[in-house]
Amino acid sequence: MDESRMPLGRLVHRLSHQMKRQNQTNTYCSGLTPIQNHILGFILLESQHRDLYQKDVEEEFQIRKSTATGILQLMEKNGFIYRESVEKDGRLKRIIATQRSERIRKELQECIRQTEKRIVSGISEEDLAVCRHVLFRMLRNLTQENNEEGKRRTP
Repeated sequence: MDESRMPLGRLVHRLSHQMKRQNQTNTYCSGLTPIQNHILGFILLESQHRDLYQKDVEEEFQIRKSTATGILQLMEKNGFIYRESVEKDGRLKRIIATQRSERIRKELQECIRQTEKRIVSGISEEDLAVCRHVLFRMLRNLTQENNEEGKRRTP
């Protein structure tokens, strides 16, 4: 198909699919499902800069509370994370990577570096800046639309 005629949604879907395939061949941890791998990667990278909670996982991956709970409980059971209560609010549980998970942090970071290098190969900084801007704009458009639909449905 002519690249100028391919619908944008299809192009984004195909790119996403290729990235998922790439990640499946570079799974960081055996014994984890692809979504668990993604979540573990998020935890390992983001926890270097801030405390993480279940709500952060829900928002990042656009999943329901019950789904996040199930995934995190399984990851905890399998020894990849643990959750500890926060002093200021006992209901909040901070997500912490275990030593088992910490051992793969460098492998994960290298995998991300290699994927980023491949995905931007031959693309100028200017084109990348425009691409990022447009993709974020599309994401905001869809997010805003979904939020407005949710408000209309709420009585």
